[in-house]
Amino acid sequence: MSSAEEIAKASKSAFEASQLVDPSERVKALQIIHDTLAAKKDEIFEANRKDVEAAKALVEAGKLSVSLVKRLDLTSGDKFDSMLSGILDVAALPDPTGQITYASELDDGLELYRMTCPIGSLLVIFESRPEVVVNITALAVKSGNSAILKGGKESLLTAGVLSKCIREALSKTSLHPDYIQTVQTREEISSLLDQDKYIDLVIPRGSNALVRSIQSASKIPVMGHADGICSVYVDETADLEKAKRIVVESKTDYPSACNAAEILILHQAVLDTIWPAVATSLIEADVHLRCDEKTLGTLSNLRYAHDRLASHIHAADPETDFDTEHLSNIISVTSVPTLSAAIQFINGHSSHHTDVIITESELAASTFVRGVDSAGTFWNASSRFADGFRYGFGTEVGISTGRVHARGPVGLEGLVIYKYVLRSKKPQGSIIGEFGTGPGKKKYKHQSIAASKLPF
Repeated sequence: MSSAEEIAKASKSAFEASQLVDPSERVKALQIIHDTLAAKKDEIFEANRKDVEAAKALVEAGKLSVSLVKRLDLTSGDKFDSMLSGILDVAALPDPTGQITYASELDDGLELYRMTCPIGSLLVIFESRPEVVVNITALAVKSGNSAILKGGKESLLTAGVLSKCIREALSKTSLHPDYIQTVQTREEISSLLDQDKYIDLVIPRGSNALVRSIQSASKIPVMGHADGICSVYVDETADLEKAKRIVVESKTDYPSACNAAEILILHQAVLDTIWPAVATSLIEADVHLRCDEKTLGTLSNLRYAHDRLASHIHAADPETDFDTEHLSNIISVTSVPTLSAAIQFINGHSSHHTDVIITESELAASTFVRGVDSAGTFWNASSRFADGFRYGFGTEVGISTGRVHARGPVGLEGLVIYKYVLRSKKPQGSIIGEFGTGPGKKKYKHQSIAASKLPF
């Protein structure tokens, strides 16, 4: 067998062996993983510093973007502590498996149940964010799915230490150490994408190029999003202070995140009122504005002086700027005459991730959240709320912009499917030959049953 086949087969085997593990054992496993990672903090940080230093050298050589370095750093702020707390948050969530979502009595003593269950073996491919190793591990363990993880080469050392800690922790649990595996090379991934016999779902997290290459290469179903082109629309009834707060945070809180705003859309009625103040706030936050003709014209008529006006305001390229995920302190700006035009623009240029309306009109908000075809549609709230942790999912395996199975931040519920369980309590069992329209044939009852768990 090839190495990739061995890895995939081991993952599937670990998944199948785990299906009779009690949910309480999964919670215990997550606690052990948390404690192991906390105890190895210094070792993890040392590996991460080496990865960051190597990445910075690549940036200086023009071989890597600054945004990837920011995603790579696990030592800054509360990233590490948030990663650990995410494990416990997931552990505390209700068990997503074994839930009855439909139950019906087909006949006296013949009961049908639809029960949630794990998907199977997951292959998760991501770029430079090493905490994804831990996020996916927590969700996989809790939801009953095994996982094979592949991070970017930039996070090789950090991911290696994290994986070693997780494997060490799993060896102390009811789950097989192969329940969570990591691979290092692109060659391994290319081979794993052919292992549709053992791998049930591929989840890519990263750039447009990464996601599209996997979607075109894999024989296995793929769940993910190819871009994070999020828009904020400032409606004609928008409140000035809300507009400034929401637009600036949506763009600047974490510019390289997939839920950062990349396009600002302005109703023409606010060009001479709200737009100059919003533009000023963005410029003061060191954001470069790529404006269409009308929004640029408004700013050229400003009577105030600002030392960044010349360097931070540019004419937009209509062919590219409104279809680009900038991942930096750049935002493309355009104007529209109506709400319906804004919705049409978003549906034509958005990646269907998350889009925001700022308005005081409930009717406009209602129209927007229904008319915009995206995984998240927000009213007077920052696009940065589009996140599994902030939604209360503990963490997320990724964000899906697809139309099938799961959409938006994918937490535990997005990692389960369902099976149908049919039970006959009749002494002689049940056969379909008993039912029909002829003499002596029975009709189906199809009577609802109140049930949250299987009764056996």
